[in-house]
Amino acid sequence: MLKSEMLNPGEGPIRSASYLPSTLDHLLWGRLPSRADSAVLSIDVGSEVTIDTISHEGILEDQGRDPKAFFGAHGVDDVLDDAVALAASEYPRTMGVDGPHVVTGPIEIRSAQPGDLLAMTLVEALPRVPYGVVSNRHGKGALPQEYPQGTDVFSVFAALDENDPTRARMSFGPGDTRSASFPIAPFLGIMGVAVDADERPHSVPPGAHGGNIDINLLTAGATLYLPIQVPGALAYIGDPHFAQGDGEVSLTALEASLRATIRFDVVPREEALGAFGDLVGPIAETSEYLIPTGLDEDLDLAVQNCVRAAIGLLEARYGMDPRHAYAYLSAATDFNISQVVDVVKGVHARIRKDGFA
Repeated sequence: MLKSEMLNPGEGPIRSASYLPSTLDHLLWGRLPSRADSAVLSIDVGSEVTIDTISHEGILEDQGRDPKAFFGAHGVDDVLDDAVALAASEYPRTMGVDGPHVVTGPIEIRSAQPGDLLAMTLVEALPRVPYGVVSNRHGKGALPQEYPQGTDVFSVFAALDENDPTRARMSFGPGDTRSASFPIAPFLGIMGVAVDADERPHSVPPGAHGGNIDINLLTAGATLYLPIQVPGALAYIGDPHFAQGDGEVSLTALEASLRATIRFDVVPREEALGAFGDLVGPIAETSEYLIPTGLDEDLDLAVQNCVRAAIGLLEARYGMDPRHAYAYLSAATDFNISQVVDVVKGVHARIRKDGFA
């Protein structure tokens, strides 16, 4: 693999005037920001920031915490410099206690206040490497009693197709020369704001703060809205993905580092109430869909929470009677499982905006 294919810190295209590399002083590993954290960057509302993210796959202890050796076993010669530096560091993370995810931030958005919504729009997502990894480990995933088979962690390598970099290829199995291809759709599994608590939350379960929501519709052009909990919001991103199916059943998606450009806007509370209702958790928007979410450790309750959020959204934005909104959702809206592997399960609805033109 050629060095020119890599986006090491400071190299290659950087879209925005504000750039935040994933150096050790700009990231958290396994935990998410709280009110006690200091911002690593301060910006005005409406600013764009280009941010490097690091995938946790290849740097974790159960993979040897040596990304050069891990990826070298798959025939990959070059590994991101910041991933190598993090794996070799003495970062105070305890496997099994802290989460696996690496997040870059937090970023202070000046004038953002609790009660407002932070709008995080993914403007651009560039692959920093031409390969990624899907892992199943430690009896986790949708079939924890069945996989991984005969090992504690099983990782599968996939590379961008040399003839079509919009697709990735994955082998059928060890020693099998065949491969299956699938389209990539880069997005960030983690986008969030700091919690109003002294203790940093674990990186795995999502919540009202956003975090590890793993909604694969949040590709370039999509916006995630989050209730701000602390002054300045203290936003962060991480858990970069090349592709993910709804459910993320084996535990991870196709995990791979991205260089993301985010625009940060603030929706004042009164305006937010009219647009979304009394929002208590994440909601997303694309050119095609409004995307309310539901979260709970019980998947049935997550579905119910998502349906309630969708009814509230239609009532607030369009003045729709709740009983009619309930009926409309049943006839015209898909409810998708975001993921079932992050302790707190996620469901999101796809409400077509053209139905209310």
